Amino acid sequence: MPARKMRVEVFDRGGDRYVITVEGQVTREKAYRVFDLIELLGGIPNSSLRNSSAELSKIDRVRSIVERYFPLVWFSSKDVQFTYERELGESIKLSTVSTYLSRLVDRGFLMVEGGPNAKRYRMITEIARSALHLMK
Repeated sequence: MPARKMRVEVFDRGGDRYVITVEGQVTREKAYRVFDLIELLGGIPNSSLRNSSAELSKIDRVRSIVERYFPLVWFSSKDVQFTYERELGESIKLSTVSTYLSRLVDRGFLMVEGGPNAKRYRMITEIARSALHLMK
């Protein structure tokens, strides 16, 4: 099998640029290590969700919550509900959150694992999509 190369550029909140290169056999474990490093650097930069929420549909607000607070970790619908209510100051039913997360899975934005009462979700980033493609 030929050697593979994965290169990731990340900008932290201070504007510093980090370039991470993995050469050789790119495995899921190595990709997750890179994701952990990105999370330590601050993940996705914050912007004001509360100010822009009036312009977004509810599913887009749920997606924004996921992108901002759960970019690299597994989370539950309850986690999203709690964060949504805390950040936006409005209530949302758990069944509504679950429905939107299921739609985001169908659209290829999230992956899901677990049974009906213990589902966990994780965002599929372009980096993850590329890493999963390399492993096939």
